[in-house]
Amino acid sequence: MDKKHPPIQLFTDGACSGNPGPGGYGVILRCGDYEKELSEGFAETTNNRMELLAVIVGLEAITWKDADVTVYSDSTYVINSVTKGWLDSWVLKDFKGKANPELWKRYLAVESRHNVKFVWVKGHAGHPENERCDRLAVASYQKFLKSGE
Repeated sequence: MDKKHPPIQLFTDGACSGNPGPGGYGVILRCGDYEKELSEGFAETTNNRMELLAVIVGLEAITWKDADVTVYSDSTYVINSVTKGWLDSWVLKDFKGKANPELWKRYLAVESRHNVKFVWVKGHAGHPENERCDRLAVASYQKFLKSGE
């Protein structure tokens, strides 16, 4: 008997000091009472890369297929690219002239395993999980910079 998994909430944010510059992402995965945080920092990146990578890493962390996932993001770049059909157009043109094609291909590979919908949240406006993801993202790139890696 196949038991249906509960829905997943995926909260994401990317941060960058300068654009490009040092940056990071923060993710909160929530499934029922279970929560997991993920973050990573980079020496040289862009805010859009970090916003997209947060979504990808969060989706990749889900261990079963066909999960019902609601992604909460303040990134109009990510949300509009997916929901307004821009990404479909970029695929047809093999991402010619578009930024981050390797990340978009990685997104498409992991997104196809799940049922994903997006909800836009206003950034830096007091949304508790968005603020927490922002703190994770900033702390991860600051820690990265301090480690000298």
